[in-house]
Amino acid sequence: MNILGLSAFYHDSAACLVRDGKIIAAAQEERFTRKKHDASFPEHAVRYCLREGGISVNELGCVAFYEKPFLKFDRILHTYLAYAPAGLKSFLMAIPLWIRERIWMKELIRRELGCDCKFFFPEHHESHAASAFFPSPFSEAAILTIDGVGEWTTTTYGVGRGNQIEMLAELHFPHSLGLLYSAFTYFTGFKVNSGEYKLMGLAPYGKPKYVDLILRELVDLKDDGSFRLNMKYFNYGVGLTMTNAAFDRLFDRPPRKREAKLTQSDTDLARSIQDVTGEIMLRMARHVRKQTGRRNLCLAGGVALNCVANGHILRERIFDRIWIQPAASDAGGALGAALFAWHQILDKERKADDANDSQRGSYLGPAYGNDEVRAYLETQKIAFTELADDEVPEKIATLINAQKVIGWFYGRMEFGPRALGARSIIGDARSPKMQELMNLKIKFRESFRPFAPSVLREKLSDWFELDEESPYMLLVAPVSKNRRHEPPADRQTLFGLQRLLTIRSEIPAVTHVDYSARIQTVTDQYQPMFYRMIKKVDEKFGCPVIINTSFNVRGEPIVATPEDAFTCFMRTNMDYLLIGNFLLEKNEQKPLDKDIDWLREFELD
Repeated sequence: MNILGLSAFYHDSAACLVRDGKIIAAAQEERFTRKKHDASFPEHAVRYCLREGGISVNELGCVAFYEKPFLKFDRILHTYLAYAPAGLKSFLMAIPLWIRERIWMKELIRRELGCDCKFFFPEHHESHAASAFFPSPFSEAAILTIDGVGEWTTTTYGVGRGNQIEMLAELHFPHSLGLLYSAFTYFTGFKVNSGEYKLMGLAPYGKPKYVDLILRELVDLKDDGSFRLNMKYFNYGVGLTMTNAAFDRLFDRPPRKREAKLTQSDTDLARSIQDVTGEIMLRMARHVRKQTGRRNLCLAGGVALNCVANGHILRERIFDRIWIQPAASDAGGALGAALFAWHQILDKERKADDANDSQRGSYLGPAYGNDEVRAYLETQKIAFTELADDEVPEKIATLINAQKVIGWFYGRMEFGPRALGARSIIGDARSPKMQELMNLKIKFRESFRPFAPSVLREKLSDWFELDEESPYMLLVAPVSKNRRHEPPADRQTLFGLQRLLTIRSEIPAVTHVDYSARIQTVTDQYQPMFYRMIKKVDEKFGCPVIINTSFNVRGEPIVATPEDAFTCFMRTNMDYLLIGNFLLEKNEQKPLDKDIDWLREFELD
């Protein structure tokens, strides 16, 4: 049976094809439309999934949508009524669309797909829970889902056993950890549902000076991790902003304007809400362990992308093992909905060996063969050198050592927000200048943003204080003490963003100011060429760690096609581009014709 999973109309729309319980394909709509966080119906992603599966829409057994539209409309309507007459402007913007289209989701999907198959609508957090447990390696596990809001639910925990999940408890809107974090994202001048990871990256530059104030005024936190928010400070219930004037008065400042200079106050707010978030998640994890008695934990929901908090849970050893859905936010809901339909509704068998997950490295997007790539390059008259398979690792390793920045486009595209060695920009982690260079001249983004290391799994504990798999770049851990460098005396008293350019380890380009790193462990199971390349860097130059950041620039989605990759390559200061087995050198290329006003055209988020 072929099951199509869909998520749409909030952010990060996506489609997933599951065949007899196996994940065949999954992709976000943004990769095809080039609109970051595209929330529209995922028609391009659907088309790709069907093509990858070799089927037509008429061969679908059923379609699963990731939430219940009528229940979500119930929450929206009740919320507006509770706040009336406040929120009239927001009400008039939202309700007509829902009445005209959104609550009639079955008809909308049927019209978009052009098929009349069976439909399933699991709840939003059931889809998250299914995306967390069913692809995990565990035969049974506790499940924790945390996000902004689904229909009414903002947090759940439960248990997965075999082919079934059981939800045991939940928190409801407006009391939401995801929305609390997004409120601080908004207040510090970043874009909600896009800039939360920037806030997380900013946190180590600050001090936790507002933690007590947050816990005293904003969050009534209980020992079990449950909480209530003081809604007199928030505007997201029915307003068009996340916070209000009372929030401004509490922190004695207005929200930072987009693109304004970051201040010490911004860094302190980021650190404070990160610490509060970590504490809430730790309490939740302890409570879930106590209530379920399970040794393993599965995580999903947008807050599960907070890899700093994930790392804290792991280091506390509350659970023996943790598995986090790589597409933890709404995109992953498409995958969860499809698997929920197969296992939970249709009661089909699930096999788990407690060792290997079924996400297949999350390499679930489109790939381009060498014949396709060659045809594109030759048609566009693009200069290239073709490399044999055994030449690729040696050549790229040599370029990394020569301080070159390389676009790496190889194999199937990743599903989820992280580049995992298929659509990546890579460089030398040992370089003290590479972090600033790649931020400002390659990614065109804020200079404070850290880069992630990709490290050979077998060398992980030699370089980081971690000995657990982290294939999806969802755990933060410290750099090993024996790899660190003590800052010079004249830099030890610096604070805030002044700490940025201090060399802190043997791999300064991937070491954050608190000695942490967001780690990807690499094996040869799903991306053997990426593994072989890093292994060659280690063999030739003595370092099994490279920089790995997503192949895109600020404001754009990760590249999906060879054309996307070439365009991004030409609009940045990357030195080389590898597409499959074809190596392109920047100095050999003709300038793009359509580049003149490009930097002013793309949306700064």
